[in-house]
Amino acid sequence: MMDILALIREATADFKAKINLMLGRGIVSKVSDAGAIQLIRGKLMDGEDYDQMERVQQYGFTSVPKAGAEFLSTFIGGNRDHSVIVAVDDRRYRLRGLKDGEMAIYDDQGQKVHLTRTGIVIDGGGKPITIQNAPEVDMNIPLVKMAGDLKVTGSISADGDISDHGDKKMSSMRAVYNNHDHSNPEGGRVGKDQGQM
Repeated sequence: MMDILALIREATADFKAKINLMLGRGIVSKVSDAGAIQLIRGKLMDGEDYDQMERVQQYGFTSVPKAGAEFLSTFIGGNRDHSVIVAVDDRRYRLRGLKDGEMAIYDDQGQKVHLTRTGIVIDGGGKPITIQNAPEVDMNIPLVKMAGDLKVTGSISADGDISDHGDKKMSSMRAVYNNHDHSNPEGGRVGKDQGQM
């Protein structure tokens, strides 16, 4: 009588082989981002070379991994002719030391948006940050601080007062100007009758 375990092994051999073929780990060689779905050329750890692996990304998020990044690929039904990449990571550039619950988006140039436990940190990595194609930017916050200069190409309007160094307010300067009154060396007077600021 045949051993029951041997029968099970024989009956499940094909199934086991397909399971073993369903996942693969590899290294990115090249990325094509021109089509509707991103295609990656890469090499699996066992030396298999694939040229047209589809990469599935989360809706609303996209990236182009650099050559040398690592990927995890699945092969539908264990069919090694159809690979779909489900995850890509790059240990060379991954942010480290995040606390529980934190998350970030980042790249290889040091640019990042980091949602920390104490607030959101945007780091331009030494490059400009551009906000574009928006009719306005609303900041519903009590205070905006800037360490550098402010350059505005349009007009500035304020519902409140404007102060400069020494806490001199525009309203105080306006009151002094509007109420000044003195004689003009060329005759007549100069001051409040000449128009208000």
